Amino acid sequence: MSIPTLVAVAHGSRDPRALPAVAALLDRVRALRPGLPVRLGHVELNAPLLTDTLDALPAGGDAVLVPLLFGPGHHVKHDLPRAALAAAPRTRVRVAAPLGPHPLLAEALHDRLTEAGWRPGPRARRTAGVVLAAAGSRDPESTAGTRRLAALLGERLDGVPVVPAYASAASPTVPEAVRELAARGRTRIAVASCFAAPGLFATRSAAAAPWIAAAPLGAHPALARLVLHRYDQAAGQDPARPATARAALHTTA
Repeated sequence: MSIPTLVAVAHGSRDPRALPAVAALLDRVRALRPGLPVRLGHVELNAPLLTDTLDALPAGGDAVLVPLLFGPGHHVKHDLPRAALAAAPRTRVRVAAPLGPHPLLAEALHDRLTEAGWRPGPRARRTAGVVLAAAGSRDPESTAGTRRLAALLGERLDGVPVVPAYASAASPTVPEAVRELAARGRTRIAVASCFAAPGLFATRSAAAAPWIAAAPLGAHPALARLVLHRYDQAAGQDPARPATARAALHTTA
C-alpha cells in the first residue's frame, strides 16, 4: 500500500522571499519524515498551482492536502475541498485541518519573538504587550481560533497580554490592537507574525510594531512537526470524504 503524498498548500505571494521560505519548511518536513513524498501547491500567485500539483500525482494514488494556513477560512472550507473533489476521479484526496490553533504553533511564535529580542521577566509582565498578527477572515470560526492561539501564546509569555489582530477582513487591525495595548498602559508592544512566509500582510503588520516585530514562522522546527501532525490526523480519515477537515477544525491536540 502506497504512502499518501503530503501536498502542502500555500496561499501564494508576490513577495520573492515567500517561495524560498515555504521550500525551506518543506525541506525540514522531509528531513523529519524520510521517505514521505512531499509536494507543494499554491492557491494563487505562485507556481505550482494546487490544481497542477494534483494533476501531476500518479493516477490511483492517495494524497493529503495540508494547508499552510492558520484558520478555517474560505480557502480551507471551500477551495481545498473543491480541489479534492475535482481530483477524485484519479486520486483519493483528504483535506487536513489548518495549522492553528495548536500548542506547537504557540511554541514557534514564542521562539520567533525571542529571536526578535523578547526577554521574559518581571519588567515584561508589567510593561509589555503582544499583538498577534494574522491574515484575517470573515469566518467567525477562524477568528475564534486566532483568539485561542493568542491565549496559548499568552500562557507561554507568563501572562503578558496578547491581543489578536488581523491584516484584512476582520478587526481589530494591527494598529488598532497596538493602540488598545497602549491605552492599557503597555509601553513595550511587540508584534508576533502568524504567517508562514514573508508577504504583504506580514510586512504591513511588522511595520506597525512600535517596538519589536517577529519574523514569519518559515522553517521553524515546531511548524514542520505541526505540518506532519496535521498530515497524520488526516491520513487516517476516509478518502471518500474529501472535506473531512471540518471534523478536525476544533481540535488543538
